[in-house]
Amino acid sequence: MQTLVGGRSRRPRRIAMLSVHTSPLHQPGTGDAGGMNVYIVELAKRLAELNIEVEVFTRAVCSDDAPTVELAPGVLVRHVTAGPYEGLIKEDLPAQLCAFTHGVLRTEAGHRPGHYDLVHSHYWLSGQVGWLAAQRWGVPLVHTMHTMAKVKNAALAEGDSPEPPARVIGETQVVEAADRLIANTAEEAAELALHYAARPDQLAVVHPGVNLDVFRPGDQRAARSRLGLPQDAAVLLFAGRIQPLKAPDVLLRAVAVLLDREPGLRERLVVPIVGGPSGSGLAKPESLHKLAAELGITDVVRFHPPVGQDRLADWYRAATALVMPSYSESFGLVALEAQACGTPVVAAAVGGLPVAVRDGVTGTLVAGHDPGDWARALKPYATEPGLVRDRGRAAARHAAEFGWGAAAAGTAEVYAGSLGRPAARLTGSRLRLA
Repeated sequence: MQTLVGGRSRRPRRIAMLSVHTSPLHQPGTGDAGGMNVYIVELAKRLAELNIEVEVFTRAVCSDDAPTVELAPGVLVRHVTAGPYEGLIKEDLPAQLCAFTHGVLRTEAGHRPGHYDLVHSHYWLSGQVGWLAAQRWGVPLVHTMHTMAKVKNAALAEGDSPEPPARVIGETQVVEAADRLIANTAEEAAELALHYAARPDQLAVVHPGVNLDVFRPGDQRAARSRLGLPQDAAVLLFAGRIQPLKAPDVLLRAVAVLLDREPGLRERLVVPIVGGPSGSGLAKPESLHKLAAELGITDVVRFHPPVGQDRLADWYRAATALVMPSYSESFGLVALEAQACGTPVVAAAVGGLPVAVRDGVTGTLVAGHDPGDWARALKPYATEPGLVRDRGRAAARHAAEFGWGAAAAGTAEVYAGSLGRPAARLTGSRLRLA
């Protein structure tokens, strides 16, 4: 396994990047759009700046989707028709992978041989398409998991549905087929080895980045004024998809405990929930509103729809702290974004969050999901302005180390190393080297 920082000599001219189930053009924070969307957009843009052209293939979800859209100079999004435009959820998409693969292969067939030097697939659905395309074209397959079924199933939220066996099988096949696997952290690389038998020579660690041009420190008072928040409020922000995995309910339960212990906080506590229902949360989109009512905290909780990056940066700047009680996070880009804006983070000690957040320096990591423990962790941020100030400054310095330029350079190095290796080929259910 390598942790990549430097560069190698040869890089691809053009890559096919696959994102079957979610488009880089979609608004993060609702549906299936989230950190992976941000990851693909930012990575593709920075790869283009390194003179690596990127064509992103994603499933068309509207008949009005243009066949191709230029996302940025050197970055093209291709909409592939695969199944009905609307009405399909992520769990329905395995049945559409043949149609999607056909669309990808047909696009390449319209060009001269060798149009793509490499395939980079994101999430297991894309990986299923990726190994077939890479095999057909005789090019390397680089894959990024983003999340893993076995890891998610080991840390399910109460009432959440486990990932199906078909996904576990699919992920195992993708790991067997990939020439290289990019992990966000060393812990994720270890999970790939433990749960999916990934080989050391397949694994590379490249930390994701943060857009430091958008997410940067700013005037908190001005941000609060723009968002209609009281200037003297203690603002505990949740930003992300509303689903059991992200555990916004843990925040609400912790707030109820905190107010029970410190009733004087009620006058100035504000808890914005910025995001939309997603995944299994779509089955009960009003459940969080009902929980706030049951807990008697509707006077401090405010629900807001997902917002664009510039507006999201305002929310981070306006917040006293960002709260991330997730049960599983491959990295936690939201934590980096908030810290880049000078806002400390209170996060679950899971997945990549211990890398994104420096415990006791840029925020607080909480073991487990007990509301009492979370209330205890949140109290200093609601009551100690000096601590918030010091950790916010440290947070901005910490996040500045995670620019997307470094992430793109590390990814390009993985690509370069892959081009000089024999291509992996899947025959039946077994892998062999060509």
